[in-house]
Amino acid sequence: MKLPFGKSSEKSDTQTPVDHESTSLDESTAQTRGNVSLGKGRPTPSRREAEGRRRGPVAPAPLTAKEARARRKATRGSKDERKAASAERRAKAADQRARMMAGEDKFLLPRDKGPVRAYARDLVDSRRNFVGLFMPMALILLVALFLSPEVQSIVTLALFIMMIFMGIDGYLLGRRVNNKVRDRFPETPDGGFKLGWYSFVRASQVRKMRAPKPRVGPGDAV
Repeated sequence: MKLPFGKSSEKSDTQTPVDHESTSLDESTAQTRGNVSLGKGRPTPSRREAEGRRRGPVAPAPLTAKEARARRKATRGSKDERKAASAERRAKAADQRARMMAGEDKFLLPRDKGPVRAYARDLVDSRRNFVGLFMPMALILLVALFLSPEVQSIVTLALFIMMIFMGIDGYLLGRRVNNKVRDRFPETPDGGFKLGWYSFVRASQVRKMRAPKPRVGPGDAV
């Protein structure tokens, strides 16, 4: 004898495994999608490729020397443009040199920058130094090489004695500059032999050839 609810119970029993199976399939699919990251679908271009795309297509290499000259001439522009660019470069270089010779800190060489070096230059330029005879002495020695041996010996001895005095004067100059700098700039790390040598080199140059140009004259107070 079949019960009224027997059919529905049997039907529900047959459908239950299917429902569980579909549920587990959906869960596994969702888990798989969560684990797999969605990419761009193409490899990441290298830096060279990206720059090449920005620059556009590259022109082929010239096949002949004539073609290469024509291409260089086309890229350089006209003759008037080249002259204008050259004149502009010369004017800019002249302006920078003028500012450097005037002592503007922005245009100075690294060895000349800073208030300490400017003060040291003023100390050197404010007095006449025996070291300043170095260049004239070198010229005299060069001329003496073409004279008689007797004159050469006399000139060489005189120059040797003068070089001793120049060394003493350079040592005293370096000490004087270092002492003055320590009094004016007590916290500066610039000093010692390096600053003394900087002062000696400037003092050994002819006054008109010093760079930057002297801001003070001999005997001026600094």
